[in-house]
Amino acid sequence: LLPSNVGKRKAQIAAIRRSFGDLVLNVDSDTEIDSDVVSKLVRKMQDPAVGAAMGQLKASNRNDSWLTRLIDMEYWLACNEERAAQTRFGAVMCCCGPCAMYRRSALLLLLEQYETQFFRGKPSDFGEDRHLTILMLKAGFRTEYVPDAIAATVVPDTLLPYLRQQLRWARSTYRDTLLGLHLLPGLDRYLTLDVIGQNLGPLLLAISSIAALAQLALTGTVPWWTGLTIVAMTLIRCGVAALRAG
Repeated sequence: LLPSNVGKRKAQIAAIRRSFGDLVLNVDSDTEIDSDVVSKLVRKMQDPAVGAAMGQLKASNRNDSWLTRLIDMEYWLACNEERAAQTRFGAVMCCCGPCAMYRRSALLLLLEQYETQFFRGKPSDFGEDRHLTILMLKAGFRTEYVPDAIAATVVPDTLLPYLRQQLRWARSTYRDTLLGLHLLPGLDRYLTLDVIGQNLGPLLLAISSIAALAQLALTGTVPWWTGLTIVAMTLIRCGVAALRAG
């Protein structure tokens, strides 16, 4: 226990420096893990080349609202499509905070870089999980996903907190992707495609939407093709997602 709330990053660092085991398990305070999570993550960490491994995340409050059901599906896809694909190449790009195990010897090598990260001239107070994962990859360690190590975490059940969370995560994604770009040539070409797609996709959607609104405002004509294309792509993506996530 620290004398005051100093934020997640400094609390993590204090705990890691006081720890003595070979492995460190990070679990968020709003998360419950299955009884076999530790043993399943430890099994993956027996390979000394693995610096970090994460479990599968579910929404513990899935049945609270339509939003929590959608977030639960989003988590399933993020774990079982995105992370499952990335782990085939030993480079999960973000080991999520609710349930992630780290090799302590690797952490000790990275703590100073982790602690002294600045953003716009101030100590960074967001994006801890992604940044620590990128540091692991930069140091030459593999990062893995373990689908049967299940953790249930509380997700936002109303729209405004959810949007705030997504904005914070998006800032972290763009910032740390730029920091990790030089890693991509040394990883598999699929990962380069994956990272570019994740970052360019939302930007292209935003540009398309703004261009459509500008056309409507300046010419008075409805941009049917833009709207239909966005709707069609959304329905196809969500349809595949719903089928895969059950």
